[in-house]
Amino acid sequence: MPRPGLTSLLLLTILVTLVATTDPAKYQVKVMRTLKPVDSSNANLKQCLWFAMQEYNKESKDKYIFQVVKVLQAQMQVTDRMEYFTEVEIARSTCKKPLNNTENCVIQENYKLGKKVICNFLVGALPWNGEFTVMETKCVDT
Repeated sequence: MPRPGLTSLLLLTILVTLVATTDPAKYQVKVMRTLKPVDSSNANLKQCLWFAMQEYNKESKDKYIFQVVKVLQAQMQVTDRMEYFTEVEIARSTCKKPLNNTENCVIQENYKLGKKVICNFLVGALPWNGEFTVMETKCVDT
């Protein structure tokens, strides 16, 4: 019967061997279709932006809801999913959190409360399954 120390050493050796021989390229996502511009009226893009804004507003410490004012740029590529890269201008609305779905939110006109932000979102989507993931968010105040 092997000693406990010898068994632990054998298991550690096997684990190190497995980790050392793993091919990192095997886990990289392959791009099947490179970045192409997408029209801002594209239904999948709209779903991705809606989802990105839901996540943005959840994470935001601001007590007001932000909304997309303008799509500055949108591109899509196909990997193991559809990936939408967007650059949008968003602004603080008149609606406070939590959002009541019966409210009609408009962009804040009050100069003291008005705030605009430029955001880049990368959203992975399998829209036919209703699956969306915000993969990256970068925002800068204007």
